[in-house]
Amino acid sequence: MQLKEYIRVIRKRMWLIGSIVLLVCAVVGIKNVYFTPQVYEATAKLIINQTPRPDRAGVVDYSVVQTNIALTNSYKQIMISSAIMDQVVASFPDLKVTPTVLAQKLRVNTAGDSQVMDVTVRDLSYTKAVKTVNAVAKVFKRQIPSIMKMDNVTILSEASLTDPAIPVNSNPAEQMFIAFAISLLLGIGLAFLLEVLDDTFKNEEDIEKELGLPTLSLITKMKKEDKRSDSSTTTPKQVGEGQYAAINQ
Repeated sequence: MQLKEYIRVIRKRMWLIGSIVLLVCAVVGIKNVYFTPQVYEATAKLIINQTPRPDRAGVVDYSVVQTNIALTNSYKQIMISSAIMDQVVASFPDLKVTPTVLAQKLRVNTAGDSQVMDVTVRDLSYTKAVKTVNAVAKVFKRQIPSIMKMDNVTILSEASLTDPAIPVNSNPAEQMFIAFAISLLLGIGLAFLLEVLDDTFKNEEDIEKELGLPTLSLITKMKKEDKRSDSSTTTPKQVGEGQYAAINQ
């Protein structure tokens, strides 16, 4: 197909493409407003930092730093273990959550080679997410000395209830743009598919292309107005309806 034919197919099936775009965008918009629960996220920050020796006070010991970084991977597994989850549930019964569900809501991340751990909890309630992540951070800091035999965890920052509660799974503009782009491509693809599957002749160009012969004559389609005008000017007459003159005998 040439560019003009592409444009012709799109213009011909514009109603189909537009209908698909409107339908998909409407479904996505209704789903976002009425059927998608808003999920909130709260984050607390911890740092793994061993207390330096008295003779090394004020001096950065890179071997200690590397040890702390290596410990973060172990601490990430310890945090989501039953040893911590059970203690959180027992110490904070007002959270009304089981250890298994709590572990599923919890995410622990580190930014590259960093001693800082980001502890994140997602929940349908922002207030509950804040309380849960702060509870996990406090219990983890309290339990690490008995588990690792060292007190090297410090809470850098806790989640705050005063921070704006913004859903992390709701971005209407982005989702509508994605829905528009996908539905537009789907509509155009369907339009070209229907055009390929349609093997009927629509005009003289299609016949010339198929047969390889020029068009000698063309019978145009008669409009309704032409039919009415012809019927009004030429009215059929029955036998005996013509004009005649009587002869008196």
